[in-house]
Amino acid sequence: MPLSVAVSGASGYAGGEILRLLAAHPEVEIRTVTAHSNAGQPLIDHQPHLRSLRHLTLQPSTPEVLTGHDIVFLALPHGQSGAFTDALTGTSLVIDAGADHRLTSADDWAAFYGGAFHDPWAYGVPELPVAGGSAGTKQRDRLVGASRIAAPGCNASTVALSLAPGVAAGVIDPGDIVSVLAVGPSGAGKSLKTTLLAAEILGSANAYGVGGTHRHIPEIRQALREAGAVGEIRISFTPVLVPMSRGILATSTAPITEGVTDAQIRDAWESAYAGEAFVQLLPEGTFPRTADVVGANTALMGLAIDRAAGRVVVVTAVDNLAKGTAGAAIQSMNIALGLPETLGLSVNGVAP
Repeated sequence: MPLSVAVSGASGYAGGEILRLLAAHPEVEIRTVTAHSNAGQPLIDHQPHLRSLRHLTLQPSTPEVLTGHDIVFLALPHGQSGAFTDALTGTSLVIDAGADHRLTSADDWAAFYGGAFHDPWAYGVPELPVAGGSAGTKQRDRLVGASRIAAPGCNASTVALSLAPGVAAGVIDPGDIVSVLAVGPSGAGKSLKTTLLAAEILGSANAYGVGGTHRHIPEIRQALREAGAVGEIRISFTPVLVPMSRGILATSTAPITEGVTDAQIRDAWESAYAGEAFVQLLPEGTFPRTADVVGANTALMGLAIDRAAGRVVVVTAVDNLAKGTAGAAIQSMNIALGLPETLGLSVNGVAP
């Protein structure tokens, strides 16, 4: 018998991507979709590409509507899911695609988000190296049997996956990280904003969250500490909005640790992601494009060693809605439930 699923925030981009992936998952049945201002309307009016779910109507986003399902996905703006999760104590598995349960530090939450702080949940990036355990320990070990999972911020997980192998192996210095990301506007959600209108972004590129203000910065630091970073983690993080609907291309650099060889550097990434289905290091001299990952649950990365600058350069491409959010959530769901990790998820993108 399939597991029953409810998705809150189903009229938005993240909620729509969760539904798209779940619709092809053989072990679940999408029974309930909810929204706030769009409650009472057919789902298909807001997600016209989801033809197999055209029979569903958006219900109000209330704990009463969400209760009674095996799995609940929350795809809500930050600060909103905490109120729901407090009321879903009887639900076997709750996965939050918002920020409310990602951070372990109340001080970081207050500084970057504000409002009520909620307890951290298991972090939904299975491939991240985790220090302190046996060799090869990763975040997926903490997801096995989990009942509460925090899906990652798309920018944060992209940068963390890019640099965590080097931090874990001690081949880069996390005290001077620089990350510049080209990102698509779907990462900002579906709410109407003047800065996201086609007339504003087509033919243009503009930076935002500049100067240490972006909310994903503490999440990146947290992930790198888990990977074994010691001392201060300093990161200059600059996302740049570009005219592509979905995707992230993150270029992250960090100083090379003194005395480390080129072979040791590349081996750190090769060893970390050997055998991973969804995080793949490309051959030497090859770098990914965002076009290669559209619709796929993959993070593709290229590695360069810039000896003249004394830095490692990692270029990583993800689909911000797939591997960045919804795909990571469903991958983590599979692990928590003891299902094959790749079930319902594809490494194949859509081209052209």
